[in-house]
Amino acid sequence: MPLMDHKMEATDGKQLSLGDLKQENGLIVIFSCNTCPFVVGNKDFPGWEIQYNDLYRSASEAKIGFVLINSNEAKRDHEDSMEAMKKHASDHNYSMPYLLDKNSELADAFGAKTTPHVYVFNDQDKLIYKGSIDNSYDNQRTSEQYYLKDVIQSISNDSKIKINDTPPRGCSIKRVKTN
Repeated sequence: MPLMDHKMEATDGKQLSLGDLKQENGLIVIFSCNTCPFVVGNKDFPGWEIQYNDLYRSASEAKIGFVLINSNEAKRDHEDSMEAMKKHASDHNYSMPYLLDKNSELADAFGAKTTPHVYVFNDQDKLIYKGSIDNSYDNQRTSEQYYLKDVIQSISNDSKIKINDTPPRGCSIKRVKTN
């Protein structure tokens, strides 16, 4: 797991690392933000954050850590500032830690592309899933696929994960451009 001991500021003021948040059966890392329609929703899509607290509860019951990471450094003075993150987490009753990733360091280490972009690590810190939360964004889908719920269930049941890589869907992470 990249940068496992790297401390980041949480919306509750604590300094936390992925190592602090990992539980007995692993860790779920979701790169998220305060503004992307794939996270917060719009008239055509409810947004994935409405699932965050339920997913957090399921992960906790399965002894899997769960954290949201905001890597939108280019919006740090505005919609994705720490103050805006605190308000957003409070307004949406986030149960899980929501951390600020300065200079998109963690996103870069993971190769994260979108908000949301999910990474699941097992108890040995091995990446066992990356991609989307589910396929609800796809208006052409013929059936529902709950990728992250299925991974949590597989860990709970100590069974094989059927799908371990899906394309991430969402808004690009807003990195600061360097020359």
